[in-house]
Amino acid sequence: MARSITRRAALGGAAAASALSLSACLAQPGGESGGGSGSGGGSGEGGPVTILGAFGGQEQEAFLASLQPFMDESGIEIQYTADQDFTTTIRTRIQAGDAPDIALFPQPGGLLEQAAAGKALPLDDHLDIESLKGSLISGFLDASTQDGKVYGAPMRMACKSLVWYPKAAYEAGGYSTSPASMNELLDITSKIKATGIAPWSDAWGADQATGWVGTDWLEEYMLRMYGPEVYDQWVAHEIPFNDPQVVAALDRLGELLKGEGNVLGGVNTMINTAFSDAPLPLFEEKPTAMLMRQGNFISGFFPEDADVDATIGVFAMPSFDDGFKGQPILGGGDLAALFSDKKTAVDVLTFLASPKFGVEWAKAGGWLSPHTTFDAANYPDETTRSIAEIASSAEVFRYDGSDLMPNAVGGGSFWTGMVEWLNGTKTSQQVLDEIENGWPA
Repeated sequence: MARSITRRAALGGAAAASALSLSACLAQPGGESGGGSGSGGGSGEGGPVTILGAFGGQEQEAFLASLQPFMDESGIEIQYTADQDFTTTIRTRIQAGDAPDIALFPQPGGLLEQAAAGKALPLDDHLDIESLKGSLISGFLDASTQDGKVYGAPMRMACKSLVWYPKAAYEAGGYSTSPASMNELLDITSKIKATGIAPWSDAWGADQATGWVGTDWLEEYMLRMYGPEVYDQWVAHEIPFNDPQVVAALDRLGELLKGEGNVLGGVNTMINTAFSDAPLPLFEEKPTAMLMRQGNFISGFFPEDADVDATIGVFAMPSFDDGFKGQPILGGGDLAALFSDKKTAVDVLTFLASPKFGVEWAKAGGWLSPHTTFDAANYPDETTRSIAEIASSAEVFRYDGSDLMPNAVGGGSFWTGMVEWLNGTKTSQQVLDEIENGWPA
């Protein structure tokens, strides 16, 4: 049955990167367009606090609404500029000495690049880092830490390690809604397949970015099989990309994704179907698949007439019995970085980094706080509250590995390699060898 799709409210994560190139000024128009210092944001106190980010549209509206109470109370004027080509724009502006006071990086790599160049300011000098660690999901600051200094404060998170299921059909089958391990989840997979229904729905199609879904799968397995220490070594290239542990993880993943009858339509359907269509089989009157692994942003592609809380359930993707002991979460998030030491800029960043930020955005939908202390009552539905609880109760959080790797790998050879692996053109060893051999010096 064909269903109409809409982006429900404001979407988070890479799938919703439809930011508009426009500028919005809160309070009164005008003012400085940048921080004014040759090495970054200026130290002068005049003008509004300028912020550059990647998100526009409904996300921008919700972001501005979340800033309004702070501005009313503090009297600080904030000027936000949205730019779809954020990565290029922030580099250009910094090089030209026209950095914003604050930049919202959607990925840690670009921020650490500016930190290494001495442009981004270490937040240790301006924020109470220990207090921040106390309220954030464990491990969130690791991705923005360099040489012992923190350069990015999380102000939004994406949770990727989620398994979705159609409530009525799944629960009628008697399957666990909180499997204790991946081993148990794979056993559920076999039981579902025995009934004649495809256990999993999965789709990788994304035009030039086809394959990114596959990179997430391998990252999930690396994190669950070996834990955060080995995962970090792999992502940072401290162990080879084709380390025997990675080969073993990819082979093990193949048992699930390439197993006969495990995924609806098989590998050809997975490659040629848009990732945004992966949820649809779960919403059929008689679901044609029972499980889907994807981040919280996928709810933006659910059928517009769906009662999400009544129709869809969600649980955390667990670890293997012989793997990491605990619940890891793979995800992402926007990081607020400081390019000006003027007090008003520090005050704004302090607010963005606090559990008080985001109430209005949370109520609008499509946003998750990285803080365990954020009031979950602000989320608009039970599904979002469940996801927030999953993230908050995790033992460890790790950023999407491809976002931390050099772009030639994380946004190139890793994507294409996973497609070649899935369609059987190359083996696990061949794909990983080629990615390793092409790692930038």
